[in-house]
Amino acid sequence: MVPAVAGLQAGPFLRVLGIAQDGGFPHAACEHALCVRARQDPSLASGVASLGLVLPKGDGTHAVLLVDATPDVRAQLDLLRDVRRPSAGRVDRAPLAGLLLTHAHIGHYLGLAFFGFEAVNTHELPVYATPRMATFLRTNGPWSQLVTKRNIALHEQAPGSRFKLGVGGAQVEIGVLAVPHRDEYSDTVGFVFAGPHRRVLYVPDTDGWDRWSPSLAAVLARERIDVALLDASFYSLDELPGRDLTQVRHPLVVATMDRLAPFVAAGGQVFFCHLNHSNPALDPASEARRAIEARGFAVAAVGQEIGL
Repeated sequence: MVPAVAGLQAGPFLRVLGIAQDGGFPHAACEHALCVRARQDPSLASGVASLGLVLPKGDGTHAVLLVDATPDVRAQLDLLRDVRRPSAGRVDRAPLAGLLLTHAHIGHYLGLAFFGFEAVNTHELPVYATPRMATFLRTNGPWSQLVTKRNIALHEQAPGSRFKLGVGGAQVEIGVLAVPHRDEYSDTVGFVFAGPHRRVLYVPDTDGWDRWSPSLAAVLARERIDVALLDASFYSLDELPGRDLTQVRHPLVVATMDRLAPFVAAGGQVFFCHLNHSNPALDPASEARRAIEARGFAVAAVGQEIGL
């Protein structure tokens, strides 16, 4: 989708770099009507769900981190060029100050490969991951090569832990939140970004809210969340003919709105992300998008900035 960057924030902020599910939008090898339209009009397209975390350093420069390394990482690094000041005339071997990983599904970590010897060839790029995710990367090729060649340096952060990044008034505390999901290769987490002014919850991938304990509402209250960016893979149960979406487990957009209506009524903001290519809310002119906005919710936009 067309970036909607409105100028840099004075303090730390998040920038939305993609809102699509792991297969991207348009989806690979897909002739769904939404995908056909997105191929014809690239302004409708989006990379896989990802965020940039931008931390002013106080000297006119910024520390820039990625939240998840998607298959669209090359284009998403380009969406951060204005804040990371790339080296002129050559490959920037240190384009990021760090990378945070939520889990080991293809849309969230495959982009790590581009930081390896054959591509950017970073040196000890800090990668923040759970111990189980870190073990997966150390013990499975080609990811293990990133570790042995010291392209990345793994910083283990257990679910439930908190750590700080940044300096001075631009410091952000990051909480690691355990999330129920299909955990074939690693566990799954979301992140709470607590800045000087706002607290943001990012959960791009999760099973349905009924599997959360404590509940989503309880987490929002406990963490004093102001803004939530949440998994919106599917709008309704009839998006994929022939497939039983009750087995897919992701929360439906309508169910999320029902559950979080009190949060929004009290002034909280909810932005939907990680939309599957079949989700009608990808179309800005759709009835689904109008219904979302009528209830005080919104679909995140590529380039959107959320101040912390």
